[in-house]
Amino acid sequence: MLLIPAIDLKDGRCVRLRQGRMEDETVFSDDPVEMAGRWVAAGARRLHLVDLNGAFAGEPVNGDVIRAIAAAFPDLPIQVGGGIRDERTIGAYLEAGVDFAIVGTQAVKRPEFVGEACRAFPGHLIVGLDAKDGMVAIDGWATVTEHRVTDLARRFEQDGVSAIVYTDIGRDGMLTGPNVEATAALARAIDIPVIASGGITGIDDIRALCQVADAGITGAITGRAIYEGTLDFAEGQRLADELDS
Repeated sequence: MLLIPAIDLKDGRCVRLRQGRMEDETVFSDDPVEMAGRWVAAGARRLHLVDLNGAFAGEPVNGDVIRAIAAAFPDLPIQVGGGIRDERTIGAYLEAGVDFAIVGTQAVKRPEFVGEACRAFPGHLIVGLDAKDGMVAIDGWATVTEHRVTDLARRFEQDGVSAIVYTDIGRDGMLTGPNVEATAALARAIDIPVIASGGITGIDDIRALCQVADAGITGAITGRAIYEGTLDFAEGQRLADELDS
């Protein structure tokens, strides 16, 4: 299982939010490229970038920073989400060296877009499903829909997405531990990989996710824990590799 550092971008800086609230931010770096290098040096084998301004604006806002990170680490797989609403944006990111585009709100509001994008860019699309009590939330988590996570995940699996990033928004940024049971249940309901997100606090959470990784959980995104030091990234990845072997 891959441990994937999150670099959340707001106004060109690396920040973390609590439960997706733009007004509740902690700034961790004014130099996201340097921060990416820090995680690469610690052994990261993939990066998770989020354009927070873009998620609310509905179009890329921190694209220059994302392109700079991709250019600095051309051999590192990078996945990007936030403000991706059309194929033009996906194409631009892929041309810049990004490997996977993560579609969230647009996938829920216009599900047919997922199939169209998968056909246009096979193997490069991930859907991000953010949920509260099993129901999908959109628009920067401001709106909870009537769609169940498992139902949408099954649909997007048929469309050809490469993976599902599953975030429990009640846990994100709160350092309360991931929702292991819900993540494993989703992974068992589909045959494509699930990447866990939200709530990782420390090494015990990595161990807990690894124990259910055979359900189909191939990665875990971590943010606040590695920035605040409650989880040592390198130690977490070493443990995941040991438990995988």
